[in-house]
Amino acid sequence: MHSPIKRVWFQNLVFDITEDVFEPSDDSFLFAENLDVHKGDEVLDLGTGCGILGILAAQKAKSVLAVDINPYAISCTKQNMSLNYMRGNMSFLRSDLLSALNTAVLFDLILFNAPYLPSEPHEVETWIERAWAGGVTGRDVIDRFIPQTVAHLKQSGRILLLQSSLTGLELTIQKFHKCGLSAVVKAESKLPFFESIHLIEAQYTH
Repeated sequence: MHSPIKRVWFQNLVFDITEDVFEPSDDSFLFAENLDVHKGDEVLDLGTGCGILGILAAQKAKSVLAVDINPYAISCTKQNMSLNYMRGNMSFLRSDLLSALNTAVLFDLILFNAPYLPSEPHEVETWIERAWAGGVTGRDVIDRFIPQTVAHLKQSGRILLLQSSLTGLELTIQKFHKCGLSAVVKAESKLPFFESIHLIEAQYTH
C-alpha cells in the first residue's frame, strides 16, 4: 500500500489520498454536500477514488459496493474505511464501469463522479488522468455508463451523476430519457472560465 501524500477532511470524516489516486476537488465536494442516501439503501459507488462518497453513503446505507478500474483506488478506499472506523457494510470490486458485475445485481442508488473533461488519447497514460479524461468530447465514459447502469437500477432507484457543462448537459438528460428515466439537475456550481459542474439525478418515470 502506498503511503498517503495528502490528507483531506469532510464533515467528521478524514481521507488519506495515496499516490495514483485522484484527490477530491470541487466536484467531489459538491456531490458529497448533496448526497441523499436513504436508510436501508443498497448503493453502488462507481469510480470510488479515495472512497469519499461511498464512505459517506455507508453511514446510512444497508450496503455499499465500491467499484473502480484503478487498483490503487480500491486499496485507498479500504484504508480510508478503516481510518474512519466504518462498520463492515462496504464491499469492493475492480471493474471497468459495471462490466465485472453480475447482471442480476440491482441497486437503490448509483453514484458516479464521471471522468468528464475533454481529452486527447495521449493525455490518458496514468491512473490519475483516467479519473478525469473523457475523450475528445468528454463523453466517452458517460455514454458507456448510462445504458450499463440502467440495467442495474431498481425500479424505485436513483442515479446521481456529476459532469461538467463542457460535456453536454442536455445530451445526458436526453440519453437518460431514451432509457426510460427522467433526469433533473439536483445541484450545480460555477467554476472559472465559463464552466459549471452539475449533479444530475435520474430515476424511472412512473
